[in-house]
This record gives sequence, structure tokens and C-alpha cells, in this order.
Amino acid sequence: MDKKKVVAPLVCHGHSRPVVDLSYSPITPDGFFLISASKDSTPMLRNGETGDWIGTFEGHKGAVWSCCLDKHAIRAASASADFSAKLWDALTGDVLHSFDHKHIVRACSFSEDMQLLLTGGFEKILRIFDLNRPDASPREIDSSPGSVRTVAWLHSDQTILSSSGDAGGLRLWDVRSGKIVQILETKFPVTSAEVSQDGRYITTADGSSVKFWDANHFGLVKSYDLPCKVESASLEPKFGNRFIAGGEDMWVHVFDFHTGEEIGCNKGHHGPVHCLRFSPGGESYASGSEDGTIRIWQLGPLGQNEDNSTANGSKDGVGEVTQKIDELAVSEAKKTEETQVDGVEEKVADA
Repeated sequence: MDKKKVVAPLVCHGHSRPVVDLSYSPITPDGFFLISASKDSTPMLRNGETGDWIGTFEGHKGAVWSCCLDKHAIRAASASADFSAKLWDALTGDVLHSFDHKHIVRACSFSEDMQLLLTGGFEKILRIFDLNRPDASPREIDSSPGSVRTVAWLHSDQTILSSSGDAGGLRLWDVRSGKIVQILETKFPVTSAEVSQDGRYITTADGSSVKFWDANHFGLVKSYDLPCKVESASLEPKFGNRFIAGGEDMWVHVFDFHTGEEIGCNKGHHGPVHCLRFSPGGESYASGSEDGTIRIWQLGPLGQNEDNSTANGSKDGVGEVTQKIDELAVSEAKKTEETQVDGVEEKVADA
């Protein structure tokens, strides 16, 4: 038999209500960072590798639906149900500016050059704020078909993509003209949209489907239907050979990008998974859940089924929830070692 080992996630506590958005910074000289949004009104900043808490951004008076870091992880932004988006100093936690809206703000995103902040929400209006002139009136694009659910920048800040909570499809807007240039059709509202690190793909989740689109020609590259409703999906950024998806079934699934085959299933959350993102180097990924926790999972070797779990969420024996060790790790004393591993598995399974 194959030798196996338990791969437990890093469990990050701190939020008192559901975690609804996660965003990593790019890799900086000081490492990379993870920011989380929660219905408890307080975004949190963590070390992206260890999950260690760094600080909490205090100032919102309603649920925070979206959050992001600029590419240097010096500033953070958040979108809230208190009718505001806020710009934060990520080093001190101070509010640099509060951008007032007339309704709930659901999404925010820094432009690639970090000069602009894009927001959207229940007003059905996309707003572009100039961060060099934060008191100036924003530019408004107001022909969204419904409340704005997600926003992102594309093509070196020349294109904006947005999805609606009320209608299917992903809309791409030309920043100069403010007009829709393309609609990527989906059957259900898009709950998650991610532009790949290399700018080649747009990953979307709608209903129980995960789709991958060509970010330059906008054609549908791949589409996979999953057995449950999916809230979020993310493509591995380094090789693009795997993607993760999570939703109502409370599990984090790992799939082969080329075939759609499920190659891993992480069990441990005690509520639906609302958000998923790969770390910038692709060696790990984070999940946020209705249970108020963030879990950071290590990515296993490709081609090996990894069925990871923690003790406080597993329904299966260790033999079903561990990932295989590379065959080179098996020494000449294979039978003896296998007997020892079997004994460990039985003890854990009985625990």
C-alpha cells in the first residue's frame, strides 16, 4: 500500500461572523499578505504564508463585503454595507479616506498602477475614484443591469469587468468610453471573478459551474459543472494546471484544469465556503467560510489525490483524507514501514 500523511490546514480565527472575501497581495520584499472581509465589519490583515494576525482595520459600521491590497501591500481598501468604501494605511491601520456612497457597496479593486479605486454595489453604478485627489468627485459608469457583485481591472487598467447579483453574465467595459464592449454569457449570476496573474484567463463561478475565459479574445476556454452550487473559484497562478472551487457543500475542491478531474477535497469548514484564493506563488490557497474562519491549505503534488482534513471536521478515516507520499520515500524496509503507518492510521481513525 501507499504511505500517507495528514496535511492539516492553518486555521485562522479572529472574525466573529462569516468571512465573505479574501485577497492576497503580490509578493513584496517583506513577503506576501492576506486581507479578509467579514460581516463583523472589521477587515483583518495576516501574514499570507503563516496566517499570523497582523492587524484589524476598525472604522466600518456595517458588514464588509469586499477587500483588497495594493501591489506593494502598503494600502488596503474595503467595501461595506455602511454605504462607504474606505482606503486604509496597511502599515498603521489608519483610515486614509472614506468614500461615501448612497447604498451598500459590494466590491472594490485597486487599479494596476494603484492610482485609482473602483467600487460597485447596490446603486448599480461603477465608480472610479482618483486616489491622488480623494476629495474629487468620482467618475461614474451607471448602466449596470443590476446591483454590482464583483469588479476587477484588466488590460493594464484599460478595461473593467463587473458582474451583477441580479443577472447572469460578466460585463467588460472600456474605461475611456464607459461603454460595454463584451458580455461573457453565463446562465446564473457570477459570484466570483478573478483575472489570472499572467492576464491570460478570467475565472468565474456561476450557479454550479466554473468557467475559464480568454482574457484577450473573450472566448470560453473551459467550463466545468460541479455537483453543488459554487460561490468562488481560483486558478493556480504559477503553472495554471489546477483550480480550486468551494461553495454550499462546505468543502474546498481541487481540480485538474485540463481535464476537470477532481484531484483533492479539503474538509474542515463547518459552513458554506464563500471565498477562495490562491497565494501569489501558488504553493497554498486560502478559504473563507460562513463559520467565521480562514483556512490556509498547502497545495499537494500534481497527480496525487489529496483529501485533506482536520480533526474537527473529518467524517472519514485518515486513509481517505490524506495525500500520498512520493514513491521515492518508500525505503527497502517497505513492509515494516507500511505496518507502522497502518497502525498510526487506525489510531487516528479511532480517535
